[in-house]
Amino acid sequence: MTNQFDGRIALDVRHNRGIWSEFSTRFERPEAEQRWGRSEVRWGLFGVPEGELHALGQIAGADVVELACGMGHLCAQLGRLGARPVGVDLSAEQLDGAAELQGHFGESFPLVEASAEEVPLRSSSFDVVVSEYGAAPWCRPGRWLAEAARLLRPCGRLVFLTNSVLAGLCVPDEGGHAGTELLRPQPVLRDVEWPGGGIEHHPGHGDWVRELRRAGFVVEALHELYAPEGAVTPENYEVVTAGWARNWPAEDLWVAQLS
Repeated sequence: MTNQFDGRIALDVRHNRGIWSEFSTRFERPEAEQRWGRSEVRWGLFGVPEGELHALGQIAGADVVELACGMGHLCAQLGRLGARPVGVDLSAEQLDGAAELQGHFGESFPLVEASAEEVPLRSSSFDVVVSEYGAAPWCRPGRWLAEAARLLRPCGRLVFLTNSVLAGLCVPDEGGHAGTELLRPQPVLRDVEWPGGGIEHHPGHGDWVRELRRAGFVVEALHELYAPEGAVTPENYEVVTAGWARNWPAEDLWVAQLS
């Protein structure tokens, strides 16, 4: 029998799946194709090079699973670096786009339709779990981090990118870019549904550390990502401007190791 909590999770998953199906149709394909063409991994809205952060560690020869892979550009880039990637995503439309881009670029890696909270892959099968936005904002932290820990081999590495909690505190309820005032209590962001958007989760840094430790991880680094000088605000993105992100971190890139 499904309890009330599990029923709510199922409703959230269906709602978020619908949101991403719409996003993939409206916005995702042109940007994904551009990112597929990149020869290096760049993190976040403003493309901070992996070579500056060294978040991934040794990737050549590694078995890597990307949770909430979208149209698969990060998997493709990791494959070019010598990894063996597997892409997991909730949205069939996103995965269809990933498959089309595999054909376009002449590359191939497995694609699995599933939520990051319940991944149908064997335990202890991967050296690295990575997620660029998809899992952290859209899945319940305790559930997807437990899945990441299950999928990793001993001493495996977790790397994930998410919005900074500060940006969430400063975005207006009616939408638009973050301003310079705190507009809501921080605990509200743990489970928040934006107008016209999906159900998101933006814990504070202390909450992330507790959830990571509970799942068996030790935090190695937290990179707070800013916009470099000369950066421009991405199109179709309403959370922060480049000017805002030069003064405050737009995103958090977490690196942790399974203990």
